[in-house]
Amino acid sequence: MVKTASTMLALETPVPPFELPGTEGATVASADLSADQGLLVVFMCPHCPFVKHIRKGLARFGREDQERGLAMVAINSNDTAASPDDSPEFMTEEAREEGYTFPYLFDETQAVAKEFKAACTPDFFLFDRDRRLVYRGQFDPSRPGNGVAVTGSDVRAAADAVLAGRGVAEDQKPSVGCNIKWSENNVPAYFSHAGIGVIDVDETS
Repeated sequence: MVKTASTMLALETPVPPFELPGTEGATVASADLSADQGLLVVFMCPHCPFVKHIRKGLARFGREDQERGLAMVAINSNDTAASPDDSPEFMTEEAREEGYTFPYLFDETQAVAKEFKAACTPDFFLFDRDRRLVYRGQFDPSRPGNGVAVTGSDVRAAADAVLAGRGVAEDQKPSVGCNIKWSENNVPAYFSHAGIGVIDVDETS
């Protein structure tokens, strides 16, 4: 089965600024999101089976860790011409069904995804209190069909460290999922089958 992996953006990268419309009708800017206790940015979309697989666990994580002070936001950067099921209408439906407590934003131009060098859905980026990247990669080892429970263990461990003011382990595994659906003539230079790699892996082990 062919899947796309995270680019693994360099640690210590500062939060790329963004200002995007959300499913609740308001525009949300990165500057508006408190990073006093850390900030988690998730690239995701409604239709991806990898996102569907974890989204109840993601909603639970959001509720629990937002209560602990972690700021969190989700961004959908998929081209809706190529992927109509990822339109803002379906984002709103997904957020309502799952009870997301975090903003769910639409990156229509895909410029924000490019700034983060996001490649797949889901793709996770955790920034510390200084808004520096300390974790990027997978939610946990669970994938559709591999029999591993969805716990969010990798992101939880990183978030626990940030909330406690500790360093985050640098042994981090890339997320794996569907590729971001780039619009015509908008595929970024970093996203190439020879570059970040669309990989063929066995996720059952």
